[in-house]
Amino acid sequence: MASYLEVDHLGKRFSAHGRSAFEDISFSVARNGFVALIGPSGCGKSTLLHIMAGLSAPTAGAIRLKTGPVTGPRSDMMIVFQQYTKSIFPWKTVLENVMLGVKYQSQLPRPELEALCRAQLDLVGLGRYAHYHPYQLSGGMQQRVAIARALARRPDILLMDEPFSALDAMMRVELQDLLLKLWQELGLTILFVTHDLDEALYLAQRVILLSASPGKVADQVAVPLEYPRQQVETRSEPVYLELRERLYRAMVAQVVAGRAAAEAEVRA
Repeated sequence: MASYLEVDHLGKRFSAHGRSAFEDISFSVARNGFVALIGPSGCGKSTLLHIMAGLSAPTAGAIRLKTGPVTGPRSDMMIVFQQYTKSIFPWKTVLENVMLGVKYQSQLPRPELEALCRAQLDLVGLGRYAHYHPYQLSGGMQQRVAIARALARRPDILLMDEPFSALDAMMRVELQDLLLKLWQELGLTILFVTHDLDEALYLAQRVILLSASPGKVADQVAVPLEYPRQQVETRSEPVYLELRERLYRAMVAQVVAGRAAAEAEVRA
């Protein structure tokens, strides 16, 4: 399948201390593909996602779409952050928070804009909460607001930076299945960063493992499990368990390597 989003020999070095977050990272994502990115803490996953969103510049390499290079924020690419409580405004209603994502970029009259944003709330199951304030919602519902706001921009690509990590186990399961439903219904292309190996395998068509810092692509695996996926049945399939063991061993090896490198640096 032809690539739609391409990361080409990307690197990021922080000038303040001369350290690299990651080096020479290359991979591609097909249109309407779902790719998960995992790796040890500090390997540059979030930094990579921010660069892909055009929020930061790389020090090497490039990010390309079919329409050209990514050199800054784009209306067809949206990011959903981990800390949803910091990305929604507590003094605004749920509907007003979603409208903020589009009101300054859209030429739609207010009634049409409001209808568009209400439709996104319906998609994430929050239609009847439009006039609530964030403090009246659970954590999972607040993250749905953030997702609805991103969807209101009608993006082709959704970048997600550990969006479910702060949620309890049952709410995480619920939002995983909601995300898969939205991905298939809306034809999104998704790059999903997570620390959770099981989450990556359950959601994605392909999982990319980054090495310990500075991050490089250590492994890539295709996940040949059919959709729609089921929380219990999918996670019990032999191919799922085989891939989980392979990636778990590789992840542990990267954590051990990272710890050894850090200890060697301290001794030097």
